[in-house]
Amino acid sequence: MAAFGGWEMPIHYTGVLDEHRACRSDGVVFDVSHLGTLHVAGPGALDALQRLLTNDLHRIGPGQAQYTHLLDPEDAHVVDDIIVWWRPDGDFWVMPNASNTGPALAAFREAIGPSEATEVTDVTPTRAVIAVQGPEARRRLASVSPAAAEVGRNRVATVVWNGAELLVGGTGYTGEDGVEVAVPTALAEGLWDALIAAGLAPAGLGARDTLRLEMGYPLHGHELGPGITPLQAGLGWVVRWDKGPFRGREALAAEKERGVKRRLRGLVLEGRQAARDGYLVNLDGREVGRVTSGSFSPTLERAIALALLDPAIEPGAEVAVDIRGRPSRATVVTPPFLAR
Repeated sequence: MAAFGGWEMPIHYTGVLDEHRACRSDGVVFDVSHLGTLHVAGPGALDALQRLLTNDLHRIGPGQAQYTHLLDPEDAHVVDDIIVWWRPDGDFWVMPNASNTGPALAAFREAIGPSEATEVTDVTPTRAVIAVQGPEARRRLASVSPAAAEVGRNRVATVVWNGAELLVGGTGYTGEDGVEVAVPTALAEGLWDALIAAGLAPAGLGARDTLRLEMGYPLHGHELGPGITPLQAGLGWVVRWDKGPFRGREALAAEKERGVKRRLRGLVLEGRQAARDGYLVNLDGREVGRVTSGSFSPTLERAIALALLDPAIEPGAEVAVDIRGRPSRATVVTPPFLAR
């Protein structure tokens, strides 16, 4: 166990490698209750979210989920990357990262103001969130809740289990098929035990990190955060320029016009030794960037990393990562590292 964003979270149960491989080959459960949940409701909810977030909620509807960004209004850095669950009842669950729940709540309340008939409530303490992920995840989940197992990718549905309502989203952070289940806190332990009894293996934050890294998914505080915009992170698809005004739009448009000063790329290293956050990346003896995340890939059986590099460095380039004073050769690639 370790402190993480104000929570005590499991790093691993049996071991990161075992849990990672179980997710890629079968199915696992993660406790991701540290994700925040803001309930946004009222007639002005949709317009308020449209003004705040980069993606366009008009591209989806009730019963669907969308990945989006909340930007800083001054320099367009990513304050947080967020999943929005548009509930079947028309309300919204906005799910920021653990440490960003407070800032996101403040930004939403500031944007909405007292005159609008819209309410934002932090409901994080009322529910736990359990992620069920892996190629066999739905089959195993079906023995516990057939309705939950049927919720499709990027869909959101309310299902009943043990007399209580669960909100289920076809979302995840592993690259594998699966769902995330929001369950009232009083029932969370019982649901967890039922999923373990169904043959799903418990997995911790260590495996969640190596799984997301293999897919090239960003982690706030590493690939996203102060000084890093969606364009630098290679996530321009999250920004819908044709939807109208949103927070940070002008600053982001200015960066788009002048061009980014760095760009997120993948690195495949020759050996197994991991390149960690902050390690320098060099080309012909010249610094061209820094690693943002790195680890040993249990699937590829070699070290991989994400790095913010000079935008002139294209995939296929050969670079050197300074690992504790020793250069390690690496090839620049475009994530993901795995095809899924």
